[in-house]
Amino acid sequence: MTEKTLWRIPKLPREEWTEDAIEAFSFWGEPNAREEGSKTNIMMVMANHPTMCHAWNVWGKHMLVTNTTPLRDRELVILRLGWRLRSEYEWHNHVGYALKLGMSLEEIAAVKQGPDAPNWNEHDRSVLAAVDELLDTNDLSDASWAALSAFYDRRQIMDFVLMVGHYAMTAWAINAFRMPLEAHADKIGWDLKTASGRAPGATEKPGESEDWAEKRGYSQ
Repeated sequence: MTEKTLWRIPKLPREEWTEDAIEAFSFWGEPNAREEGSKTNIMMVMANHPTMCHAWNVWGKHMLVTNTTPLRDRELVILRLGWRLRSEYEWHNHVGYALKLGMSLEEIAAVKQGPDAPNWNEHDRSVLAAVDELLDTNDLSDASWAALSAFYDRRQIMDFVLMVGHYAMTAWAINAFRMPLEAHADKIGWDLKTASGRAPGATEKPGESEDWAEKRGYSQ
C-alpha cells in the first residue's frame, strides 16, 4: 500500500472523542486507552463511527475469542485471507498469533501457497480449500461442506463460514480506508521478515494476559 495515498479515514481526532467514541476504542481493555486513545490504528479509525464500531467490536470479539472453531484453524483462515486480500495489517497481527499457537514459520509461509502446499494434513487442506472456494465462488460445494463436516459440528461450521466473511470484510475496510500498520510496529512482511531484521515473535490477543498490549510486535 506504500504507493497509495494513506488515511482516507483518519484516526479519530482528539476533539471528537465523545463518550461513545471512547467506549468504542477502549472496548478491548487496552491499558490507558480511555485517556490516551488506542495504540492500534484500526480502533482509532473505526471509532469515527462509534455505533458501528461498537457492533463491530462485539461481533469481532466473538470471531477472535469465543468462536467455536479450533484456534489453529482460525489462524489458517485469517492468514490465508490476509494473503489473498493483501491485508498487511491482518497478516502482521496474525503471524504473531499463529506463532503463539506453535505454528512454524515454514507452515505460515505455506499458507501463501494454499491448500496445494505439501505441508498440510487433510484437515488443514480442507480448511484452506474452503477459504479459497468461498472467496472465489461465494459458496461452498457439497464436497467442501462434507469435508468440513467430517471434523466440525454444526456450530463450528457456522462460525467458520461467518469468520471468513468477517475477516474478508475487515480486510476490505482496512484496504479501502487506506489504513497502514502502526508506525511503532515492527512490521512483518509477506516474506516473514520484520522491518528490524529480527525474527517474528509470538504475540497475544487482547485480554490473553495482563500485559498483552505490550506484546503486540511493536518496536521498543
